[in-house]
Amino acid sequence: MRIISGKYKGRHIKIPMSFSARPTTDFAREGIFNIMNNHYNLDEIRFLDLFSGTGAFTYEMISREAVEIVAVELDSKQAAFIEKQSGELLAPAVKVFNSDAVAFVQKVKQQFNIIFADPPFDTSYYNEIHKAVFERELLRPGGLLILEHNKEKDFSELPYFLEHRKYGSVNFSIFEQPVEE
Repeated sequence: MRIISGKYKGRHIKIPMSFSARPTTDFAREGIFNIMNNHYNLDEIRFLDLFSGTGAFTYEMISREAVEIVAVELDSKQAAFIEKQSGELLAPAVKVFNSDAVAFVQKVKQQFNIIFADPPFDTSYYNEIHKAVFERELLRPGGLLILEHNKEKDFSELPYFLEHRKYGSVNFSIFEQPVEE
């Protein structure tokens, strides 16, 4: 896996073959990061990476020098790998939690500018994550929730839906926290 932009652009991170999770493709990450860049200066944000897997989005945010990055991964080996790689990238702003992502969003008290979630495609976690994020107001006004999913899913009827993006076989549904007037 390669970091696509920022301070560590081009750096390769070798993912252990034993991991069941695979990183989002470079093409898809580049596309979704272009959207994030249009909304924010990424070096000024607080980012939550749910179902972190290999840590691809966490490393991209490290490379872009986000103010704070929280990675949540249930698999203890993958969480330890993300923590180790974050340390090697000299990223003091990263906190890694070896925790269930749904349980985490149901108890966390802070707000984020961007929440990215890539749950296993065959689960119902999407609706649980969406509900918890918006009911608990985990996004700052104008903040984005980005769900990565397969082509069979359609979240356009959920509240705060902004847009759907497709990059190759990777799909993202993007939701925006309303800005109060």
